[in-house]
Amino acid sequence: MGNKIAVAITGASGSVYAKLLLDKLILLKDQYEEVGVVMSKNAKDIWEAELGNDSYDRYPFRYFDKFDFTAPFASGSARYNIMMVVPCSMGTLGRIASGISDDLVTRAADVILKERRKLILMVRDTPYNLIHIRNMETVTLAGGIICPASPSFYSKPSTIEELAATVVDRALDLAGLDIASFRWGN
Repeated sequence: MGNKIAVAITGASGSVYAKLLLDKLILLKDQYEEVGVVMSKNAKDIWEAELGNDSYDRYPFRYFDKFDFTAPFASGSARYNIMMVVPCSMGTLGRIASGISDDLVTRAADVILKERRKLILMVRDTPYNLIHIRNMETVTLAGGIICPASPSFYSKPSTIEELAATVVDRALDLAGLDIASFRWGN
């Protein structure tokens, strides 16, 4: 079975991370069977405000409404094995940590965790309060991976996109995809 990837885009600031992830997934098309995307209304509004366009639905992936519980990744039987929430708002993190499956994003995350598959949450807000930290701990103990949107600088990025790509590349590494990226010591 090839990879089946669910990408959730929430209304946290950081649309550049979601855009770069979708761009890179296009280039990695030989490493997955399917990509399903779900975006909140806030995510679309933030994308338009931050990136100045509405290109979020022009990618060659399957799109699902935030409340479409018939989406394949709402069930473990569809065998989606990777879910990435990019960026992940603290509200979404809290609902996932609490097991509240009130929309497709949180239901899919619950499915990924119960099936012991890869859930990667690219949390974006800062600073963290104790509730955020405990929610991150809860998700980590349940098998999820917290990948803060904290860029690295050792590759000497020269643009915002290159800087954001340091985080996206790390998330793709965590997902187990084979990517060309800066590697320390190479």
